[in-house]
Amino acid sequence: MIEVQDIFRQHGEEYRKEHRLPGNLLKAMSSIEYCRTAELGGHVDVCEDCGHSRISYNSCRNRHCPKCQTLAKEKWLMARKDDLLPVGYFHVVFTIPEELNYLSLTNQKEMYTILFKATSETLLELSKDKKYLGAEIGFTTILHTWGQNLMHHPHVHCIVPSGGLTLDGTRWVKSSDKFFIPVKVLSKKFRGKFMDYFIKAYNSNLLKLTQGNIELKDRSTFKCFKDSLYTKNWIVYCKAPFKSAEYVLEYLGRYTHRVAISNNRIKFFENGYVTFKWRDYRDKNKEKYMTVTAEEFIRRFLMHVLPNKFVKIRHYGILSNRNRATKLKKCKRLAGVLQNKLKNSIEKLSTAELLFKLTGININLCPSCSEGKMIRKGKVEPRYYSPPRVLTKTA
Repeated sequence: MIEVQDIFRQHGEEYRKEHRLPGNLLKAMSSIEYCRTAELGGHVDVCEDCGHSRISYNSCRNRHCPKCQTLAKEKWLMARKDDLLPVGYFHVVFTIPEELNYLSLTNQKEMYTILFKATSETLLELSKDKKYLGAEIGFTTILHTWGQNLMHHPHVHCIVPSGGLTLDGTRWVKSSDKFFIPVKVLSKKFRGKFMDYFIKAYNSNLLKLTQGNIELKDRSTFKCFKDSLYTKNWIVYCKAPFKSAEYVLEYLGRYTHRVAISNNRIKFFENGYVTFKWRDYRDKNKEKYMTVTAEEFIRRFLMHVLPNKFVKIRHYGILSNRNRATKLKKCKRLAGVLQNKLKNSIEKLSTAELLFKLTGININLCPSCSEGKMIRKGKVEPRYYSPPRVLTKTA
């Protein structure tokens, strides 16, 4: 399988020489290039029966690395089981107009924070309105910044239970089979919320205006730009409720720890060109192939590396950290859900134990004799000084 790592290791050094990159992008690149290689070190295991030895190199654990997300995702999802309620769940997506994409790319922390604020406040405020639900809800939000073609496309996925806790905290209110807030109402509220924070950020000089949008420094130009955004219909999409709470986890797994592109979508890499598979939603959801230079592929991938410590998965309302132990617990009691200790037990699982639980594969079993246990005997020191290996040929 061709991997993002192959492309970075062969063309990453050249890309860094040609482009001035901030620290978070340099860190992501080096992490992906060195993941599970001698540069990061590792350990040596030896079979206690037959003496077979094996070197296992360390993972980079960078959240943008395609290799490192599977187990992290499964561990997160298994811990989330404790938050589920026996109700239907909706999937709601909030997207900003493409006119804001470049500003979002050059002001990631500020614009993505505004996107989270506008999304969460829209759902929380409208759900409390008696016209719609008259209750406090809880939901999980996940930021994605890419489209299938790897171009910049910021949007937030929300997983919302079909109901909420009454404002006096005494009952659970169940919503109808359709989402309890009309999409048009969501869209207008979201637009108003986002624009209010966006204008305040501009007036407070919090937005960095670069060569691609330097003209917005002129107040009259910004006013025209702002007015044009108010005339657009902002896209909010809502799907019907899931069949069961358990299915929510399966669905969440497609979004929570996803990176811009998975390795299995990369089909060819040779002569400085990368071909990857993508789905064109504007053309009847057709599956297509796109070929770009390695430089362009790296550029597109790096657009989706988030600022350091920026949280991409957030919980609100009764699912927020401060309410989980009180209001969520009350909702579960009203719904007759028994408390369990799953979350704590999952957090204590080692990587080997979690892998065995998920796949049935025992990585502690000797791959040679299939009987002995692999015992850790030594450590492989990292070789950070070693330059990236150059691939002479990739098929």
